[in-house]
Amino acid sequence: MNRINPAKLGNSKWTAITPLNREKHFLVTEVEYDEDGSVLSCTLEAIISKHEYPIDWTELKNPTKWLHGWK
Repeated sequence: MNRINPAKLGNSKWTAITPLNREKHFLVTEVEYDEDGSVLSCTLEAIISKHEYPIDWTELKNPTKWLHGWK
C-alpha cells in the first residue's frame, strides 16, 4: 500500500501500472480540501498530452494501479 500524506498530495508524481489511454506518467495538479483538511477532490494531469482526469485520491494508495514517482 502506498502511503500518502494528503497535505503533500499536490504536485506529486505518479506512474500508472496499466496505462490510461496510452498515458503512463501523471502529476497531481489540483487538490481541493474541506475546512477539516480532508481531501474532497483530486485531479491528475497526463504529462505528455496534458489531459486532466478527476480521481478518487484513495485510489493512489493501491500499488496494483499506481506507483509513487515516475518509473
